[in-house]
Amino acid sequence: MTAAPRPPLLKRLPLGVWVGAFWSAVILLRSLQRPDEWSRLTDLDSNIEGAPLLIVAVVTTVGALLLFRAPLVSLGVALGGVVVALGSRVVEAPIAVFLLADAVVGYIAATRSRRMSILAVLLPVVLVTSYTVTRALRDLDAGVAAQAAVASTAVIAWLIGNTIHQGRAHAETLRSQATHQAVTAERLRIARELHDMVAHSIGIIAIQAGVGSRVLRTQPAEARKALDAIEATSRETLSGLRRTLGALRRTDPGAASLEPAPGLDDVDRLVERTRDAGVRVDVRWRGQRRPVPSDIDLSAFRIIQEAVTNVVRHSGTRDCRVSVDYRDAELSIEITDLGSGGAGSDGYGIVGMRERVSLLHGDFSAGPRPEGGFRVAARLPVPAAAAR
Repeated sequence: MTAAPRPPLLKRLPLGVWVGAFWSAVILLRSLQRPDEWSRLTDLDSNIEGAPLLIVAVVTTVGALLLFRAPLVSLGVALGGVVVALGSRVVEAPIAVFLLADAVVGYIAATRSRRMSILAVLLPVVLVTSYTVTRALRDLDAGVAAQAAVASTAVIAWLIGNTIHQGRAHAETLRSQATHQAVTAERLRIARELHDMVAHSIGIIAIQAGVGSRVLRTQPAEARKALDAIEATSRETLSGLRRTLGALRRTDPGAASLEPAPGLDDVDRLVERTRDAGVRVDVRWRGQRRPVPSDIDLSAFRIIQEAVTNVVRHSGTRDCRVSVDYRDAELSIEITDLGSGGAGSDGYGIVGMRERVSLLHGDFSAGPRPEGGFRVAARLPVPAAAAR
């Protein structure tokens, strides 16, 4: 098993490295432009914009380094930066750092659990509330309206992140449901394939085995013929089983190439096997024979196969008629017999045929004929592009 290729070096670098590199370049550029800039950057008491810039740089870099691994710690660093920025004389400094904390709150709400996101939004709200109460107790202008507006930004960030979280959860639920439906549909398709293939073959084998056992001593040639038919049918069934199981392993790169699925071109071979089982099948082709889409081709063959199998196993007659009519916009199939049986009361043949036709948006009917016998009819729409 080969290891997954490593991503490029630039993609392996953490986000904090890029943020730190950006701020380092900004500070270096300012220092080169103003030789005394570094002393100003480290002076929190100076009424300049340098100190807030350094605070923002440190908070952003450390917060980005911790954001993905410890988002709550990253939020704590951002709020700590707010407290430090409050000591500067630039009013915009704590607000700018608080907006960085809002971004962390939104990220936590979008990617983490509900409990963690609620804790994340409470921390900045508690900080603003504590700051407002402290100023009020010290008889300073608390600025309640302004502080409420600042606190509301954290709530808005949480609402945005929570909306994103709910949208992702809803999309994941839809994907899970779609996957479940696809798996169920695939299981039903495989079940129909196995039923149609195995039921027909086992029915032929059972009849041939009965014939062989009855004539084993009196007609050895007929017995050998029956055994040859059993062998041929068994090999073909095994080949079909390998093809079906191979479809389940199609993601295996070492799996062998699959044989083509059966279609209407295989009806003649089906007729030969059925004739060996003692039932003559008269096939009548109407219209201009032409290629049809693979799903229609396969379903048409399986319907004929299942209907003929029911004739062999249940009707008690030795004759059956199959009609395949190529029309302008549809493929019409009809299987009739003059026997006394039908599809059997304990099987899934009729149900499987009806499901196949329903998936192709066609019409299906099956039931006794007024004049005796049984009739199976299916009409499969053919897309206009394939009909031409």
